[in-house]
Amino acid sequence: MEIFYSKDIDGTTIRLNPEESAHCVKVLRHREGDEIAVMDGAGTLLWCRLDDASPKEAVATVVRREPGFGGHPYRLTLAVCPTKNMDRYEWMAEKATEFGVDAIVPVIGERSERKVCKTERLERIVLSAAKQSLKAAVPVVAQPLSVMDFIASFASGASAPVSGAASVSGSGALPLGGASADGGEPLKLIAYCFEGEKLSIREALEASSQRDVVVLIGPEGDFSPREVAAAMKAGFKPVHLGASRLRTETAALASAAALYYKYI
Repeated sequence: MEIFYSKDIDGTTIRLNPEESAHCVKVLRHREGDEIAVMDGAGTLLWCRLDDASPKEAVATVVRREPGFGGHPYRLTLAVCPTKNMDRYEWMAEKATEFGVDAIVPVIGERSERKVCKTERLERIVLSAAKQSLKAAVPVVAQPLSVMDFIASFASGASAPVSGAASVSGSGALPLGGASADGGEPLKLIAYCFEGEKLSIREALEASSQRDVVVLIGPEGDFSPREVAAAMKAGFKPVHLGASRLRTETAALASAAALYYKYI
């Protein structure tokens, strides 16, 4: 099954951009009258009839809609410090999308070696991964912010919007802090390496009925004690991911997998 993506949807008329049109018409050789599947990036799959097989701007008519296609019964925000090698972070974003993640927030820690994270390529990666893994929703990729600012958005209880990947998701912003979608506070978890009393992430997830989950993962040098103290004050629960020492990107994927398998 091949899924195309469009943000140019006007009622029942859909237009594919040049890249998607060329793939549809030139590569897959679709012709007028063919049925194609198009996702809107917000969770709905649109089954369409191809009316104009132009390789520069294919046009289709919506025949039926399938809301929640490929969705999952939870909301996961992964706030992960960018890795020194950006290829590893991009790999993490791709694989987390395949498991099921709703937002990826690059956070810059006090001990981060990488202080800059450009999100344009990440947006393309998660879009491609959503299509490949048969999902109609594309994760929001937020603009980078510091770990302390991310924590502060929860500590204040305010719904401070963090600019997201509006060009992909259509949401325009990732709301942080405040109440979760199903009421109450989200389950907020922080994984760090130094000593302290912690539950395993499996135990923390099983002990909570909250389906809105935020997981904070630090850089190669771990969080600073100041960051951990601020997170604890803001209601983050400390967790561990087992006896193995995991790389940043592996820890993020282990967290996504733990929530995925809770509801599989």
